[in-house]
Amino acid sequence: MHQTIRPARGLLGVVELPADKSIAHRTALFAALGDGVSHLVNYPASADPQSTLACLRQLGVRIEASETGYTVHGVGLNGFSKPSGPLDCGNSGTTMRMLCGILAGQPFDTELIGDASLSGRPMERVAGPLRQMGAKIELTDGHAPVRIRGGQRLKGMVYRLPMPSAQVKSCVLLAGLYAEGETTVIETLPSRDHTERMLQLDVVEMNGERRLTVRQGRRIPRQAWAVPRDFSASAFFLVAGSIVPGAELRLPGVGINASRSALLDVLRAMGASITMSDERTYGGEPIADILVKSSTLHGVTVPEEYIANLIDEIPILCVAATQAKGRTEIRNAGELRVKETDRIAAMVKNLQALGADVEEFEDGLAITGGKPLHGAEVESYHDHRIAMAMGVAGLVAAGKTVVHGAEIASVSFPTFWEQLAGIAS
Repeated sequence: MHQTIRPARGLLGVVELPADKSIAHRTALFAALGDGVSHLVNYPASADPQSTLACLRQLGVRIEASETGYTVHGVGLNGFSKPSGPLDCGNSGTTMRMLCGILAGQPFDTELIGDASLSGRPMERVAGPLRQMGAKIELTDGHAPVRIRGGQRLKGMVYRLPMPSAQVKSCVLLAGLYAEGETTVIETLPSRDHTERMLQLDVVEMNGERRLTVRQGRRIPRQAWAVPRDFSASAFFLVAGSIVPGAELRLPGVGINASRSALLDVLRAMGASITMSDERTYGGEPIADILVKSSTLHGVTVPEEYIANLIDEIPILCVAATQAKGRTEIRNAGELRVKETDRIAAMVKNLQALGADVEEFEDGLAITGGKPLHGAEVESYHDHRIAMAMGVAGLVAAGKTVVHGAEIASVSFPTFWEQLAGIAS
């Protein structure tokens, strides 16, 4: 489908954000690994988290829908069943990479597949450390399908992440539940910390490093896992509220975990008016109500140490940069090249189609703001974050902007287009 967006005179209202899919994946996996019946509260209906549930069902986990979410009958570390066919992870890299850690320790063979987009994303980054632990994994030119041979003896190890990645970190820690002895992951730049929070791992920080250790056989108790609202989803409305004149948006109950909310710091450094209230804890995660108002932005150079923390928000940050006075430069973000699409190339092409002044680098891009945007036909490139970012860009582009492949937004935010239309005047 295509979505048509016209310039907004203002934005006003309350945005009901979806549940956090990064956290949701983990709640489902840990509930399945748990001892007994667990409950998932506020679990999202978006496609990626549903892929995780579908894979777990194929592995013999009984999962029932309820009024508040899902009931998961945990099978413990060793209660999974051999699936009757390949596990289809859809578009979800988180599902595929984290399941690799669990499946490396199972007594049966498995195969993981995904859609065309996921099948182009690199999987050697998880296969490599798992092989070091003793797993036997075959890839297809470094990508899915992923074939894992069961019955292997895993051994704990110390693994230093070559780049910040919450998915790789989580994969190795999950494999560590099945590996002899201790498994330690060392990261020099922090990534999303949801896994270590949920496993209640001790974190040792020294000499600029974080060391996370898990022991073989660590049990996960049954519990209620509550999923806060998604900060990554809020990013589109934080930017929209900042760049559309006369905007005032309220975003209740947003997750503000410090390991993934660097966009707040960057937008505030650009001059955005963003305030938080009623800060509290939900499901073990910090949340708050956020108010954003239209602001006059100026360009910034995004610090390298922020990049891992806001990698998913860079497409929408680029839209903010088009409306900021001066130059915004984003470097050390080469990871964007291997997301659902090449997000650097996609944003450069789309923003240039709208008339923005954009310079492309191998590891990022620079945008000189202040040049008026005009409507154009742009592509989602089968990437939910590109689609939604271009939807926000259309709010400040003269004339009509048409986003092709707009339905892909449902991967993470099924009601995005309705909510965007509902707040615009």
